[in-house]
Amino acid sequence: MAFGSKDYPPVSAAKKTPRIVPLDGEVLRQDLFALGQRIAAKDELRKEALLVIKGAFQNARARVKDQVVTGRLHGQEAARQLSAIQDAVIQVLYDFAVKAFFPRSKKNASEHLTVVATGGYGRGELAPGSDVDLLFIRPNKPTEWDERVIEFILYMLWDLGLKVGHATRSLPECVRLAKQDVTICTAILEARYLWGDLGLYDQLRKVFWSEVATGSGQEFVEAKLAEREERHRLQGESRFLVEPNIKEGKGGLRDLQTLFWIGKYLYHVYDAAELVKYNVFTKDEFETFRKAEAFLWDVRVRLHYLMGRAEERLSFDAQPGVASAMGYTSENPREAVENFMRAYFLVAKDVGGLTRIFCKALEVQNRKKTRHSLARIMPGFMRLRTNDDDFFVESGRINARPDIFKKDPVNLLRIYHMADTKGIPVHPDALRTITRSLDLIDDKLRADPEANKLFLECLSSKNDPEKALKRMNESGVLGRFVPEFGRIVALMQFNMYHHYTVDEHLIRAVGNVAKIEHGGMQDDHPIAHDIMKRIAKRQVLYCALLLHDIAKGLPGDHSKIGAEIARHCCLRWGLSEDDTATVCWLVEHHLVMSDTAQRRDIADPKTVRDFVEMVQSPEYLRMLLVLTVADIRAVGPGVWNGWKGQLLRELFYEAESLISGGDQTRSHSARVEDAKAALEQQLGDMPQEERERQISRHYDTYWLTIDTEAHVRHARMMTEADAKGELLALDAVSNAFRAVTEITVYTPDHPGLFAQVTGAMAAAGGSIVDAKVFTTSDGFALDIFSVQDADGGPFGDATRVERLKQTILKIVRGETVPRALFAKRPAKTRASAFNVPSRVNFDNEASNAATVVEVRGRDRVGFLYDVSTALFESGLSISSAMIATYGERVVDVFYVRDGYGHKIIHPDRLKAIEEILLRAVEGKLNE
Repeated sequence: MAFGSKDYPPVSAAKKTPRIVPLDGEVLRQDLFALGQRIAAKDELRKEALLVIKGAFQNARARVKDQVVTGRLHGQEAARQLSAIQDAVIQVLYDFAVKAFFPRSKKNASEHLTVVATGGYGRGELAPGSDVDLLFIRPNKPTEWDERVIEFILYMLWDLGLKVGHATRSLPECVRLAKQDVTICTAILEARYLWGDLGLYDQLRKVFWSEVATGSGQEFVEAKLAEREERHRLQGESRFLVEPNIKEGKGGLRDLQTLFWIGKYLYHVYDAAELVKYNVFTKDEFETFRKAEAFLWDVRVRLHYLMGRAEERLSFDAQPGVASAMGYTSENPREAVENFMRAYFLVAKDVGGLTRIFCKALEVQNRKKTRHSLARIMPGFMRLRTNDDDFFVESGRINARPDIFKKDPVNLLRIYHMADTKGIPVHPDALRTITRSLDLIDDKLRADPEANKLFLECLSSKNDPEKALKRMNESGVLGRFVPEFGRIVALMQFNMYHHYTVDEHLIRAVGNVAKIEHGGMQDDHPIAHDIMKRIAKRQVLYCALLLHDIAKGLPGDHSKIGAEIARHCCLRWGLSEDDTATVCWLVEHHLVMSDTAQRRDIADPKTVRDFVEMVQSPEYLRMLLVLTVADIRAVGPGVWNGWKGQLLRELFYEAESLISGGDQTRSHSARVEDAKAALEQQLGDMPQEERERQISRHYDTYWLTIDTEAHVRHARMMTEADAKGELLALDAVSNAFRAVTEITVYTPDHPGLFAQVTGAMAAAGGSIVDAKVFTTSDGFALDIFSVQDADGGPFGDATRVERLKQTILKIVRGETVPRALFAKRPAKTRASAFNVPSRVNFDNEASNAATVVEVRGRDRVGFLYDVSTALFESGLSISSAMIATYGERVVDVFYVRDGYGHKIIHPDRLKAIEEILLRAVEGKLNE
């Protein structure tokens, strides 16, 4: 039977007809009809038909892409056109299968089939790289006819290069599975008729609403919200992640879709605009919904086209391209990206606001369970509303009379203070009134003593200051009351180190110090927890945490400018001059402790003396430690580790001791003798001659830098290696708390050894975070490296350490070179999205014995090897090294001396070293 073009359902039979059909299904049918008339062999007909369909399909999609790329079509309309193209292809394929290949039997009434779109495709929106989700519905049991038709359609779609998610079910199976599985229930909720038996689709809708949805609204709501919470947990718990997932992340498209699914399920609406008449959204809120959806779709479609695949994460390497495609341009490309991402985060913030209003409206309407037992939480506050109440409890939330904010704008702060004190949220009606009352927050309110008192108590609350600040920030109150904070709301820093926007980072930092104070982080930060009890003015510390990055994004040093801003804020909030001065000092110096700990050799006495000279006060030292811990923890997951904690603890104890006149005041020689005596006592089982040899072969620096436990371990390793005549010995000790493996290398010293070892470690996948280099009096090198793996954890299990030892041996013997091994490791592609200036700085004041060289550049495999090779080729010896990576940026610090053991002072020599180091940083050492 030839394939005809007349015996098929009219397009008007579909439940939803797109406004634009970029692919004309009628023309395609006519083309296939002509093929059917000309070609009798089924295999050949299918092959030729596929070529015709593919050509029409690809041309139609290419036209959509061209319109998007040239700016003539926005993302959401493109998604609708792509869906319409897909509709036309599936409709034609169905008819082609039924007419040309598998005609129905007039005797078999069970040969009926309906093709239904589900998922995003069911909403009539299809991203360029998305899967095509289909549900094939049959009346009851499967027949040979429907199996063949389904198989034909699927194979043709696969041959078109599409990813197809599909299911085949009878009507009873659809009902049964929808009752059991919320995902299937949601798929049927979104089901859209494509082609086939329209009556079968109508039956599906009827039984779904009568047998599945009726009476199960609250269960569906709870299941979808639980699903959302799990999705947020997996994606990172924040809508302000700097590499957001625009589909699944918090504040992304899936959150908007969840709201619509719930609304559709509860109120049987087919358009989100209909939610207004059910008092779920106001007209303004729906307009926010519509704009947010359109923006996110625009980003998603352009991201798919840019990456050439279904990529949903707005990664650093994609952000510049998407920003440009969205029209964000600037002479400074980094500024364009940050402006685009700020627009994205403001939309994500709007989505969060809509979600809160929606969920709270459901609770008010008893569609969603509340989480609080108010009689327990608010004794004495549960009273009936009277006409005299400004604030009252309604449906488990604090509500307010609509006129009280205009009557007294201080109530805009008072309601959040009350919510924090009582531990319950703000009612959606009150939130709506608050957002419409933001203009009431003016200079007069900002200067009001009562308003500032309430704000300061929320900021330093002993309940949950992070939640209080987030509530104020999400409604816009925080940014209006503290305009300095409003400037950095949704501000992104285009780098790999910071995981959150600036406002999110600051609020999380406040939350961290509260957790430290309450004991929530006691296992990770026992010292900081104990120190918090000794801090006299905790309110000062909380203010400093909120303001420490307040000047980010402004030209100049954000620490110094931030201190100036902090002074104005603190005086306005009611702090005394002395307390304000302390906040300003902490803001200006908030990086000094982490920089000193991670970029300077704490074992060098001058490092600690210089640090103490800056800090001076024991109270400043205590507050600075807690601030530094809270700040680093708020940068993002995985940034904090035990190694950083160890460095901070060592610096704190050394500084505290010096400030109080403790161990630092003892003579140099006395400390060396104490260390030697402690080792000798621990080596009592070793022959006297060997014991004396191990003690006599080290210089003073070794005794002052390393603790007794390490001295013992090294002495036994060296003794064993010497006895066996080994030319290379390795010792590896992992420390889970410090999150490092300490690898000690013992071998005859020779020029370039440090570079060879660092090259071997890089080739083995290790990341060096600290290095100490010692040479014994009899010519052996004892180099100690603190190494982490790619995930920031300890490097060594026995297998990896043995593999590392063999790699070092091959390099030392000249059997291989590190660069040949680097080629086998994947390049760090994420870092390549950033332009990191290469810099070399020399400091001859930081140490009495060595020149401190600080090298900065973009991270890559082999960076440390190239830099240490350059130092070797410059004739310098390395006594210690601190290696720090901040996302895409590396900051390596080396304590070096020349061949005579002196500092490098001559300007020409420093200039020559700088030039070779800059070539090394940029990977051009051999050019």
